[in-house]
Amino acid sequence: MGANSTHKNNSLNYGKVISVRGSVVDVWFENKLPSIFTLLHTGEEKEIAIEVLAQIDSNRIRGIALTATQGLARGMRVETDGEQLKVPVGKKILGRMFDVFGNTIDHEEKISEVVWRNIHQEQPPLTKRSTKSEIFLTGIKAIDILIPLERGGKAGLFGGAGVGKTVLLTEMIHNMVGHGKGVSIFCGIGERCREGHELYHEMKEAGVLDDMVMMFGQMNEPPGARFRVGHAALTMAEYFRDDEFRDVLLLIDNIFRFIQAGMEVSGLMGQMPSRLGYQPTMGTELSKLEERIANTDEGAITSIQAVYVPADDLTDPAAVHTFSHLSASIVLSRKKASEGLYPAIDLLQSNSKMATPGIIGQRHYNLAQEIKQTLAQYEDLKDIIAMLGLEQLSTNDRNLVNRARRLERFFTQPFFTTEQFSGISGKYVSLEDALKGCERILSDEFKDLPESAFYMIGTIEDAQEKEKKNRKKEKEKSSNSEKEESSDSGKENSSNSEKEESSVNSK
Repeated sequence: MGANSTHKNNSLNYGKVISVRGSVVDVWFENKLPSIFTLLHTGEEKEIAIEVLAQIDSNRIRGIALTATQGLARGMRVETDGEQLKVPVGKKILGRMFDVFGNTIDHEEKISEVVWRNIHQEQPPLTKRSTKSEIFLTGIKAIDILIPLERGGKAGLFGGAGVGKTVLLTEMIHNMVGHGKGVSIFCGIGERCREGHELYHEMKEAGVLDDMVMMFGQMNEPPGARFRVGHAALTMAEYFRDDEFRDVLLLIDNIFRFIQAGMEVSGLMGQMPSRLGYQPTMGTELSKLEERIANTDEGAITSIQAVYVPADDLTDPAAVHTFSHLSASIVLSRKKASEGLYPAIDLLQSNSKMATPGIIGQRHYNLAQEIKQTLAQYEDLKDIIAMLGLEQLSTNDRNLVNRARRLERFFTQPFFTTEQFSGISGKYVSLEDALKGCERILSDEFKDLPESAFYMIGTIEDAQEKEKKNRKKEKEKSSNSEKEESSDSGKENSSNSEKEESSVNSK
């Protein structure tokens, strides 16, 4: 809170609290009524922050508290300098962790000499937006080939707990910092504090914290704070795009909780709810946030957003409104995760609007279609294989199954951020290498290689090397076992002769 007090003008405007209903506070101003989105301060040490959301009449405003309202009472003095909520921007914020007010929450020293900027900014006008559709390369084979992401676009990451959402986000941050030379911003909306704590330490261990910023509006915070944390993170991202002309990767976890916070604020403000209890202004509120994520001539903010789908119902208004903004959907599958196929992306459920010949080129498009067709046919054959076995299939179907199983394993990939757990060094795979690998698998070039050679590798050359190493190991094993057998047989012969001698002697 104290961080914002440095922006005060001398002309303070004073009012007094006339009613408190949970997080909703009504304030009386004698002279000048503050404008919408103005930040007010009250409490014993001015520690309670209220954002103006409505002007009721010529003397009264209604606001939502961004902090807890314990100790707030009628008649308390409220003051405002006419400023809106601000957050720090600039190079000094890299490697740090913030709350919605721009206060650091990583127990390091306070940041100084930074510029503070309003969190309520307009989206870039159409004249400034880039008209080119470009692909955002992640270095992850499955995504770059089948679900190409748009530079300056928005991708949704759909999945339940424990299927690898955070690991995938962490790997994208690593690849963005290491190969894309960009900035990553992680925005946790309604996060559990455990998740934020784990992510911070994972990033530190992976060595990517210096080129990223983290911002959290946690689950236990008032709805007002959770509702504004997305705008605060976007303001930081816009600085790197517009002032430093860098590419920014903005990760939002979870966009549904932003809608949920808006729903709470709307209910507290006394607005009439629309379908299923959502706020009547949901479309507008989500658009205000999403439309600021854009690709301009100078740089781009590319966003990947984790999306919780209520009760797996894709017709839920929250899911429908979110879908309309996304250019790609990455669906994670618990079944794939249980088979150990990481990243556990359901390649048939996931899709991207970028996967057209005009954007990714004819060769890439045809290859992606052929891969999806092969995997879909394999999916259809799974029931027959489960009942009758692989031997009952025709030769063509058997070849198709072999291709599909090799493709599935080729789309697994060792990640940099999981090196310390898996013991396998991470791999960044270029699009050209990934495409070549798929083409060679589909042309049955590797039908003699076992499926295990394709599991957790980078390029297709790694499969050949892996198989060579395995053969070498097997040869060594067999030669060792032969030696052991010969020594064992020698021992047996000597023991047999000893037995015969003893039997003769006894006779």
